[in-house]
Amino acid sequence: MADAARAAKMADRIKVIIAKRLERGIKDPRLGFVTITDVRVTGDLQHASVFYTVYGTDEERADSAAALKSATGMLRSEVGKNITARLTPSLEFIADGIPENAALIDSLLAEARTRDTEVETLAATAQYAGDEDPYVKPRVIAEDDEDDFDEDLAEGEEDTLT
Repeated sequence: MADAARAAKMADRIKVIIAKRLERGIKDPRLGFVTITDVRVTGDLQHASVFYTVYGTDEERADSAAALKSATGMLRSEVGKNITARLTPSLEFIADGIPENAALIDSLLAEARTRDTEVETLAATAQYAGDEDPYVKPRVIAEDDEDDFDEDLAEGEEDTLT
């Protein structure tokens, strides 16, 4: 079994080889604007998963997927000629969900922003359900009450507030 560093190097090399070959063109009119986003190679270097995105409608994506599937043998032979490995890995093309995931994240962020503005407007006009300050505060003794308090202590009563 090969090490992870070798598999990563081979994946990068396969990505470049396939991208250059697609850039030069494949004689399939179904193939649209394809971008290779990532390649992952198994630890034994026998299988490579090629992730791609296609710019366009769902129909163009389906056509490009069919074109890549039919061109897999030719692309595998191209990879075999350009890598220095005893065996050429099999290729599997997988449509990458990056655009759909990005659109979903954008819509979730927009929804969060609208909810935040709603909460801000509610907080600006909010009123307390009960007293504004529901916590019990210690009783403040006024100056004229202190005189009475001092007189009571002078008569022999103990100070119970401290």
